[in-house]
Amino acid sequence: MRAFSSFLGKEFQESLRTYRLLIMVAAFVALGVLSPLLAKMVPDLLNGTDMGGGAILRVPPATALDSWGQFFKNISQLGVLILVIVDCGIMGTELAKGTLTNFLAKGLPRSTVIWAKFVSATVMWTLCYGLALLVTWGYTLYFWGNGPLSHAFLAFTCLWVFGVLLIALLILGGIIQSNIYGALLAAAAVIIVLNLVNIAPQAAKYNPISLAGGTVNLLSGHNTLGDYLPALWICLAAIVVIMAASLAVFDRKQL
Repeated sequence: MRAFSSFLGKEFQESLRTYRLLIMVAAFVALGVLSPLLAKMVPDLLNGTDMGGGAILRVPPATALDSWGQFFKNISQLGVLILVIVDCGIMGTELAKGTLTNFLAKGLPRSTVIWAKFVSATVMWTLCYGLALLVTWGYTLYFWGNGPLSHAFLAFTCLWVFGVLLIALLILGGIIQSNIYGALLAAAAVIIVLNLVNIAPQAAKYNPISLAGGTVNLLSGHNTLGDYLPALWICLAAIVVIMAASLAVFDRKQL
């Protein structure tokens, strides 16, 4: 436990020293501010636009649900992209430079390295996602007041779990290729495959990609818990399998 705590502390210090945490915090706070502002401004900008032929565009006023829809869109696209870019070197960079060799030579268990990196990246993701959520909630409350939201906890948790899945993929990809390109390839390949699978309407209920952004329909009450629970359980199971694979591959890897 002491080895884990020490290595975890080293990971947090490195995230501060390399400005990874600062970059993520700034970016996610900006996304949190941008979500309600875009929801508020876009109808005002588009309303009354001349569409030609005497047709005038009429856009209904924005609501709190529009703000949360923009939040899910921003985080599932830009937020996830920032997460992948910032964390793509979490394993690959150290393996490429050989900086882990000294720690392992001193008796640090290989499993400790994997779990410490996973926990540190997940804590960073949780912090930044939570900040974006709080900022969006504050501005949404200011512009539209408290509105009823259905299954809010599950809706916000689903997108967070998808982010954890990407972290696990970045770790496994970095271990296999020993560079950041392997991590990026692993995340990109899985996202592409999941999007292709999602073309089939019947697969959406079981596809983890539906957790990234689509859960805004839970807030509106258009969808039910049963529409997302299968994908959520599959995503959680995938995280366990990927982390188990990471431990197995790293345990046999020559450094």
